[in-house]
Amino acid sequence: MKTAIITDSNSGISPEKGKKLGVFVVPMPIIIDDATYFENVDITRGEFFEAQASGKNVSSSQPSPGDVTQIWDEVLNSGFDEILYIPMSSKLSGSCNTAVMLAEDYDGKVQVADIRRVSANMRDAVVKAKKMSDRGVRASEIREKLESETMDTIVYVMVDTFEYLKKGGRISPAKAAVGSILNIKPVLSIYDGGLDVWKKCRGLKKAKASMISGIRDFISEKYPDIPESRLSIGTAGSLTDEREAKEWYKAVKNEFPQAHTFYNDLSMSLCCHIGPNAMGISVCCME
Repeated sequence: MKTAIITDSNSGISPEKGKKLGVFVVPMPIIIDDATYFENVDITRGEFFEAQASGKNVSSSQPSPGDVTQIWDEVLNSGFDEILYIPMSSKLSGSCNTAVMLAEDYDGKVQVADIRRVSANMRDAVVKAKKMSDRGVRASEIREKLESETMDTIVYVMVDTFEYLKKGGRISPAKAAVGSILNIKPVLSIYDGGLDVWKKCRGLKKAKASMISGIRDFISEKYPDIPESRLSIGTAGSLTDEREAKEWYKAVKNEFPQAHTFYNDLSMSLCCHIGPNAMGISVCCME
């Protein structure tokens, strides 16, 4: 039984990275002034952030049913017997529920995993799924395994500005104005798929320290007896300066020297809602 792993670009996996990992990637649609683009296909990160900075109307959308089923059909017709589809958290997008309904027409050949993850720890789940499929594990078993681990991981994301949270209605204009004056950096948490404001830190340095401390506390609670070498610590960002991305990764690597660490670009779809120069961190246990 040959099982294909398909995810969407909210995992931070580009088509090029997907080829190296042996997985397929559905690009998320990005809408700029009523024109639709597809992440990492016909719009670059530079073009996206330029549009955002210039004040254009930038938003995200879920993939159309036709685009999703077209990829499924192409993969099934290319020699695969079944598919495990891993979209972003159902609590952050309707794309997962849409995929579940579409899969009903595939007589069990398409399994949709609602892993309630996004970005770095979503990438971790995709990598784990690929390793399991390489061992011959069926799509339904991989789905059950991944879904059983939804509470075993967390993401913290520091947002550089209140502007995009204000646009999304997550914070009032008055609080956004005060936060900007006081140099407050909101830190969001994504746990069990839901997004919440976790802390509000005074300045970038405190926000970074707060996220690292939060990950340490989560490890102590969830993985007290797991050696650090079995942990995957993902860093992520919408950082427009590559040097800052390297510095954030290096800082986290120094804090968790025995863990598997990597850096993931936050997807353009997510950046529609949190803006540029955000940075995040996640943790989960590897196989």
